[in-house]
This record gives sequence, structure tokens and C-alpha cells, in this order.
Amino acid sequence: MLVYDALGRKIELAGTPQRIVSLVPSVTEWLFSVGAGERVVGITNYCIEPAAALQHLPRLRGTKNPDRAAIIALQPDLIIAEQEENRERDVQALTAAGLAVYVTAIRSVADAMTQLAALAEVLAVADSAALITQAIEQAATAPPHPTRRVLALIWRDPWMAIGRDTYAGDLLRLSGGVNVAATLPGRYPRAALADFLALDPDIILLPNEPYPFSERDLPAFNAVAYRGRIVLCDGMALTWPGPRTATAITTFRRILEQTT
Repeated sequence: MLVYDALGRKIELAGTPQRIVSLVPSVTEWLFSVGAGERVVGITNYCIEPAAALQHLPRLRGTKNPDRAAIIALQPDLIIAEQEENRERDVQALTAAGLAVYVTAIRSVADAMTQLAALAEVLAVADSAALITQAIEQAATAPPHPTRRVLALIWRDPWMAIGRDTYAGDLLRLSGGVNVAATLPGRYPRAALADFLALDPDIILLPNEPYPFSERDLPAFNAVAYRGRIVLCDGMALTWPGPRTATAITTFRRILEQTT
């Protein structure tokens, strides 16, 4: 079976994959949600959902430093990677070892729908995956709401924000947000906190991943006299495409609609 991944890479498969290694936490969750979880034979240390189902699966280190030897030893017939989360050299090394590596490149909610649908076809779970896509479509095409200028920070020391051409940025757009950091260079721009605040956001989102923002970070904003809203939020809802997407759109829409 000949398939092409999101980067246009040609992949030869002997048949429908039965032994899958996922190097992407959100994809791991998606695989279980569409009924392919029993075929997963290896995951990263950062794959945490669905927690109960993952307890006994081999952990293959992180997304940026996967244990290539351990992956090869598992003899998977498909490895799933993501262009943003996984290194090209790891993809190349695993491919050179004779393994099939399927790479996604999700930069928008539309990408999430089309690319996961394509992967579902490869895995022969298109019908169950379509239910997730339909829910996303329904949430994404709901009537527009009043917009808010939003700044979503993802790191501090240095301060980093969600910028343009990102899944999270597009999700906020569909939720009624105007991403002020999209005017800065780069997909995840870095700047001093004062410079970010000079973009005049109405709302600042502080997700609990990848940086674990919490109430202990709030004094930093008092120090620069920020008077807008600051909302601690679920980082997985913001950045994990798949079964969380539809609910995330409606959740952030409610957050952004609030005026106080």
C-alpha cells in the first residue's frame, strides 16, 4: 500500500498498520479515541492521555530525543511523528532503518481535520474519526462572536507567545480572538513581557503547558501594571488537535466572551 504523509513523503506499507509507535502526545490520544489504541506498541514520555490505557506501554523518551534503538526493537509497521514536535534527523534515521514514518504538519484547525482524516484512512478507522471531524466542523462554523484581543503565552524566561501560522492561534481565531502576537516575527515569538503587553491585549491566557503557568506567575504582571484580564487555562485544550478541538473552541469562546 502506497500512501503520502502531510509533507508529501511517499510511504510504502505492507497493509493496514497493526503495530504503531506514536511520537506525538496528541496523536496518541487521538489513536485511542478512534479505536486504534490496541495497535499502539510504544509512546513518548509525554503521552499522558488516556492515562489508564497507557500504563503498560513502553515509554520511548521524549519527542525531541526518542530512543531510536528501542523503537527499532519494537518492529513497528508505522511510526507517527509531527513536524513541529519531532526532529527531522530522527525521522530520517528511523526511515533509514527501514521503518515507515508518517509525519503530520498541523498548523490550523482545518489542518487537524484534513490530516487526521487522511491518517484515519491509512489506519482504516475513517468512520470513527469522522465523528470527531464533524464535531470540530460544527464548533468551528458556529455564528461569530464579539472579538477580543488576546495574548497566549507559552513560556517565561524567556517570555514566548503563540504567534502566526499555528494550530493554537487558529483555534483562538475560531473562538473569537484576535491574536496580538501574530504581528511579531516567528511562529512562537520571544519578547520582553513589557513588549508583549504593549500590543494591548484585552485578555492574557496562561496555559498550564508547555510551561506550567499558575497563580505564582501573576505577580510578574502586577509589576508591569497590566490591567486587563488574565486567565489560567488548560494547555492541552489549547494545543492538542484531535478529540479536544471541538470542546476547546467552545470553551475559549466562552472565556473570550466574558468582559470581566
